[in-house]
This record gives sequence, C-alpha cells and structure tokens, in this order.
Amino acid sequence: MTKRLTLNAEKRKTIADVFKAHWESEDNPKRQAHLKAIENYNHAREITKSLAEKVVRAHQPQEDVDTIRSMRAKYNSAGGELYEDNCFYFTQPITKVDSEGREYETENEEHVKFDLDDRDFARSYYRDEINANGLDADYKLKLQDDYSKRNPVYYDMESKVENFLGYGRRNDETGNTLYHKDEWENDFKLWTIGTSYCHSRQFKVDEDTIKVFQMYNQAVENVKLAHQQLFSYVEDKMSKLRLGLKSYRYFDQAKLLADKLGVPLNESVLNESSSMALSIYSPENLASLLEDKVELTRDQKIAIAKGLMQQEAIN
Repeated sequence: MTKRLTLNAEKRKTIADVFKAHWESEDNPKRQAHLKAIENYNHAREITKSLAEKVVRAHQPQEDVDTIRSMRAKYNSAGGELYEDNCFYFTQPITKVDSEGREYETENEEHVKFDLDDRDFARSYYRDEINANGLDADYKLKLQDDYSKRNPVYYDMESKVENFLGYGRRNDETGNTLYHKDEWENDFKLWTIGTSYCHSRQFKVDEDTIKVFQMYNQAVENVKLAHQQLFSYVEDKMSKLRLGLKSYRYFDQAKLLADKLGVPLNESVLNESSSMALSIYSPENLASLLEDKVELTRDQKIAIAKGLMQQEAIN
C-alpha cells in the first residue's frame, strides 16, 4: 500500500501558491480586465499627450517660448520664466444656477499629469513585473484600508517596492540605472511660460477637449480599480482555500480539490525546492556559476536553503 504524503505548513503554502497562480492566469476574467485597463490607459495616454501639446502651444506659441529663452540668455531670470513640465491644469468656463435660480460663472478643472507620482497607479500598472521580481505589488491592498495592520513586514515590502520603481533609495552608485519613475518623468514634457508651480499655469479649453482629459484621468483610475478587483477576486478564494488546507492532513485531499477545480497539482511541486538546490550544485552547474560569476536569484537562494535544510533533516 502506497504511503500517503503528509502535509506540513510549508507544503500547504506551496500548494496554495499553485492555486493562486492558476486563479491569476490570463484565463481569469478579472486579470483580463486588468490587462485591458492598462491597454486602454496606454492608448488614452498617447491621445492625451498630443492634445495637451496642442492646447499648451495654442496658449503659449513656440515663438513666445523662444523669445523668453533668448531674453533669459541676456538678462538671466529677469528675462522671464520658463519651466519644462509634465503637469497641467485645464479649465472649461461654465455657467451654473444656484438654489435661488441665479446664474453664476465657474469652471470645470482637470489636473493632468504624465509622471508616475501616483504610487497606487504605479503598483497597479507594473503589478506583474513587481511580482515577477519576488516582491508583492498587493501589499497595500492586503490592509483593506485598515492601517492599524501595518507592521515591519508591511514597511519592509513598501520600501522594496518603492526602491524597485525608483521612489526610494537608489542602489546604483553610478547613477546610470533608469528606473520606471525616471522613464515616466522624461517621457513627455513641454516648455511652458511661468513658474514651476503647476497650478499657476491654467489653460482654458472647450467642453469636448476637457472631456478627453477627463477620459485620461478615468483611465488612470480604471487601472487601479481593475487591480483592486483582481486582488479581491483572488484573495476571496485564497482565504477560503487556506482554511480548507489547514484541515487537510494528506496531499491526496488537496489533489482531489485541485482536480475538482481544474487546477494542475502534482506531488512533484512539493519537491522542487530540494531538486533545485541539488541541480544548482551539480558539478556542471556549479562550475558554470563559478566561472561566469553568475549571481543567484533570490528564489534560487531560498530554494537552496530549503533544500539543504531538508537534506540535513533526512540525514
């Protein structure tokens, strides 16, 4: 009679990761919606950049910018103020009626930015890349707006993700590394007449134009919303799965569940850490690592450590 494979905390986590990967695959409608939201944003961004340049240059012609630049060359700051920016305020004059039926003039205002200062958006936009690098793009969503849950693990992940995107401490002493934040900062800028204070420069537009800028800002929000919905969808399943796995003592119980849900699960996944450690330290691979000075990835290092601990336990 074949001995049943007993589960422990580490094996349960490995099994849970298999289920999570399955639920986050591109077959998941929520994931498809997230990818579509990013695609729509990219399309809206290109349209909006073109329109923003058209509006700004209509209010501040290039010849005026060139004149001030030449005046500054002669008179320094007394020649006028220029600032290269990717932040703009667009306004649409409108007429409203108050509660007493009197008309008054006001305006719709739309603040459009082309940088990556919105950290929630950045984590949503680069979620797959962040996670692929062994980090957790969902760390903030896991709080579910309960900031009392913030702990050292939370702050550690926050720091790592921010450093990865380019907000935090730069590890590259040469200064040559281009982070995502840098890419976005330099992707689109316009020379504007005025100070560095974005709100001091307001450009009037008509109703149709401001709707395009509103569409762009909504596309930003849609990426974040799709990320939240994807996380909630998967996390709802994972919370139920974790409870179930705690009650399972044997692998075949988890296998039966996986088969019913169409999740590919095999016993071999539980031994991958050990096999990875052994394969990495085979004479051929070890020689290659030593000769080429290849740096192990974080996942490889973890796998080796786990594998060696398992070997020690057996011995």
